[in-house]
Amino acid sequence: MTNDTTLFLGQWMRSPGTVGAVAPSSRRLAETVTTPVPRRGDPVIVELGPGTGAFTAEIQRRLGGRGHHMAVEINPRLADFLAARHPKVDVVVDDAARLPQLLEDRGFHKADAIVSGLPWAAFSEETQTRLMDAVTAIMDPNTAFTTFAYSFAKRLPPAQRFRQRLLDTFEEVVVGRTVWGNLPPAFVYHARRPRECVSGPA
Repeated sequence: MTNDTTLFLGQWMRSPGTVGAVAPSSRRLAETVTTPVPRRGDPVIVELGPGTGAFTAEIQRRLGGRGHHMAVEINPRLADFLAARHPKVDVVVDDAARLPQLLEDRGFHKADAIVSGLPWAAFSEETQTRLMDAVTAIMDPNTAFTTFAYSFAKRLPPAQRFRQRLLDTFEEVVVGRTVWGNLPPAFVYHARRPRECVSGPA
């Protein structure tokens, strides 16, 4: 078992509601979820719930030293691990619901892409609303938001509610193909263009 897998599993056992998975995501899933990261220019990339950095590494590879990559991790131990492994990433130990303020503190107002590793389906509706409002607040019509979900759970009520939230929040939601190489298999949501009024389900 690798060091990051051991750490990830240990933190999941301590706080399964915030870590949300028992193992890091695969390289194949990372490649899929980070597809919207621009290949040119100096983009602002926001990463939510990076954990031990499966998506972080792929974002850094795609950026190649360009732009600003802010990774928001609420778990201090995972954040320390991530910062040591990726010193060029702006790792922030904070609540992702504070995204607008965190970006403003760094001189930015909008992100070009938001990559989420958060366990959305595990959150309460109130927490989902807080986080999604923060996400849409730093988006413009061209900003991409991507997140993933596990295939085995997609028909369960929490996953169905989150999918409906995405459809209610964004004008464009595209569901990617299943990434069978991940453990467990997962698929990616690609969303753009937040609707003018963003709120939780009635």
